[in-house]
Amino acid sequence: MTEIFIPGHIKGLIFDCDGTLVDSMPVHMMAWEHSVKLQGGVWDFQYFFSKKGMPDKEIIESYNADFGASLDLPRTMHCKDEYFRSRRDQLKPVRPVVEIAHRYKNLLPMAVASGSTKANVDFQLETLGIKNYFNVILTADDGIAPKPSPDIFLKAASRLGIAPGLCQVFEDGELGLEAAHRAGMHATDVRLITY
Repeated sequence: MTEIFIPGHIKGLIFDCDGTLVDSMPVHMMAWEHSVKLQGGVWDFQYFFSKKGMPDKEIIESYNADFGASLDLPRTMHCKDEYFRSRRDQLKPVRPVVEIAHRYKNLLPMAVASGSTKANVDFQLETLGIKNYFNVILTADDGIAPKPSPDIFLKAASRLGIAPGLCQVFEDGELGLEAAHRAGMHATDVRLITY
């Protein structure tokens, strides 16, 4: 197993949610497939998987443009969320990352910065019993430019009261890792950790 290292200068930890704290991507993919097929859309796993980290609204708009489709935005989001939340028992912790959150919950201020909706992020953190670990939770509902913009990470650092260069970000997506680098933060790619 690759060790997760927290450098000595780090004063705050910022976590993505889906695929980083919560092993939820398989459930998200099933939910996307269900909602796309229900409306007669063409299912393309690689396309949707490549969009992880983007807000659902933007994924649907991008899909409609790229596939010449006309998925109804509110209906697709509602259908996907309903399917996702009905699979609570399939949501598991990404253990090495959650262990970092356990270890540092009273030692360093921590935030969640996710491209998902507040309802989905809260649902997942509550499912794992770790929502109260985080001083700040920012989501797609907060009106912040999505990853790869660094804005959500910079806002999280500001809300924690910590300079960006003293924050460590945990991410599983290319867009999120790019955003962390652009924010000037120490980025950890959790995909390199076997668990």
